[in-house]
Amino acid sequence: MEIEAFLLCDCATAGGGKLNVLGAFDVIWAKQMPAIHPACAVVTRARFSKIEEGTHEVRITIIDEDGNIVGPDLKDAVSVTMPPNQDSVARNLILNIHGLRFNKPGQYRIDLSINNQQAATLPIKVFLVKKSPQLPENN
Repeated sequence: MEIEAFLLCDCATAGGGKLNVLGAFDVIWAKQMPAIHPACAVVTRARFSKIEEGTHEVRITIIDEDGNIVGPDLKDAVSVTMPPNQDSVARNLILNIHGLRFNKPGQYRIDLSINNQQAATLPIKVFLVKKSPQLPENN
């Protein structure tokens, strides 16, 4: 198995063998803490070879810099069946997240495991934006 894409994005769709991704990012700028990101998606495109046919358990975990799980523990499964005359096939997996919460600024990561083996890690940084000082109005 080879991970061809592993992204955090605003939204994604898949259809007809295509993966459509909009707004991939790895930094969140927050005006206050806790920061709540209203909606996003974790997107994975994995390529499997003929010997990997079958069902594969997929898990996405969001972890803070102290090693604590901070987001939903997302689990899914992907079924791999090889079409005739092909030696590999790609599978797209989109996991939508609503109300992703970050309690403090810092370094986070999204871990992808397939069949209980770590397959990829995506770093995410959360920054607190300081309010700019109020400028006096010109008369």
